[in-house]
Amino acid sequence: MAEQNYTTNSAGIPVASDEHSLTVGPDGPILLQDHHLIEKMAQFNRERVPERQPHAKGGGAFGRFEVTSDVSGYTTAGLFQPGRTTELLVRFSTVAGERGSPDTWRDPRGFAIKFYTAEGNYDMVGNNTPVFFLRDPMKFQDFIRSQKRRADNDLRDHDMQWDFWTLSPESAHQVTWLMGDRGIPRTWRHMDGFSSHTYMWVNPVGERFWVRYHFKTDQGIEFFTQDEADQMASMDTDYHKRDLYEAIERGNGPSWTLKMQIMPFEDAKSYRFNPFDLTKVISQKDYPPIDVGTMTLDRNPADFHTEIEQAAFEPSNFVPGIGPSPDKMLLGRLFSYPDAHRYRIGANYNELPVNAARATEVRAYAKDGHMRHHNPGDPVYVPNSKGGPHADTARFGEPAGWHADGDMQHAAYTLHAEDDDWGQAGTLVRDVLDDAARERLVHNIVGHLLNGVSEPVLLRAFEYWRNVDKNLGDKIEADVRAKEGERDPKAAEQANPARSTAQSKA
Repeated sequence: MAEQNYTTNSAGIPVASDEHSLTVGPDGPILLQDHHLIEKMAQFNRERVPERQPHAKGGGAFGRFEVTSDVSGYTTAGLFQPGRTTELLVRFSTVAGERGSPDTWRDPRGFAIKFYTAEGNYDMVGNNTPVFFLRDPMKFQDFIRSQKRRADNDLRDHDMQWDFWTLSPESAHQVTWLMGDRGIPRTWRHMDGFSSHTYMWVNPVGERFWVRYHFKTDQGIEFFTQDEADQMASMDTDYHKRDLYEAIERGNGPSWTLKMQIMPFEDAKSYRFNPFDLTKVISQKDYPPIDVGTMTLDRNPADFHTEIEQAAFEPSNFVPGIGPSPDKMLLGRLFSYPDAHRYRIGANYNELPVNAARATEVRAYAKDGHMRHHNPGDPVYVPNSKGGPHADTARFGEPAGWHADGDMQHAAYTLHAEDDDWGQAGTLVRDVLDDAARERLVHNIVGHLLNGVSEPVLLRAFEYWRNVDKNLGDKIEADVRAKEGERDPKAAEQANPARSTAQSKA
């Protein structure tokens, strides 16, 4: 006869009761010696890890990446060699919302990938947009706080968001993406993913290339209008998470085609835009994307907490053949991501199965610390003469990198020939969006501005959009004023002199 399926405590010891605490008689006080009760209460109090600061709400799945083209002339990285298949994990997320927030709020979507390669884990942290709000990590913390909650009333505040954006003109390109159709994808399956950052690839003879990753959805781009997203937020706050899980359960897992933009190393110096500026795209006319392979998701997590919530993605995880670029935001993230994991999960977060390397033996000298599960044993130092591992600099030395010199200073990037904060956003509005998409863009911006944005910030917002495109800015102001008049004619009348005064001083 099969053994009964009985409850145990965390040490595997059978428990006496699932329902009743140990008391002095049926009506007496609870006894402290009821260890199972104490364990349940104590564990419950500690079962949440701190949520991520940005990207708290999300979900993900496992799958594989299959190389379908030959890019071995550009990189020695094993996962991109012809015919190679690599297991991976992808996590999708929103940026500003907490863990319980609706999936369909207007927000960029995180698109993070962990490749379990034969040379160790390679992580890429990206978004569903090819650019970002900032180009310097000094402003990142302030940006995130402006999108989160106020200190006084703990409420999210559009005035705070637009105050930051309008004082940070480099945000215009990303805000245009955010307020457009792609600000609310219909599902995670129906959106693209981008590295956004520029990375370095190194080929077998040491030639260097600057690259950007484009994961193009094979399901096609689909989006929610603002009204549809608002309705879905009230109907199903977990819509995107549920959609991905159920699609994979049906055997209809999504896929993406990876295309790479590849720039010869020397081209970056004279390219018309700074290719390391995260607020800029590299023109696809100048560097057409080439096919590399296919990413498919086909397995749901068995345990969301251990496989998704505790998944730790870090852009500092490079494998041989891939390295960073002079992108300041990327360089800042090389520290900030693993440091966030050390705080949120613990110093030994890489020992968790979802984060552990799979196809290679870890031979690091890290030891001890909270929740350490395995120490390498002696010797515990390097250099040593006791048979411990030593770095193979000849095979795995750092990529050649790039030349840098100059005085130490706090300064912005050196401008390239066509660098400015508004040009690419204007091109997106005029040359990429069609008339219907432009109308939806205006509708989305106007609705956002009418939600608690103060008059001084509103005036800056109108000028912000005129700098992107004058017709767009004029249309946004006209629609905001008209709707203000519908709501409160007296308030709208009082706002117009303020605008006239501001314009006369400009």
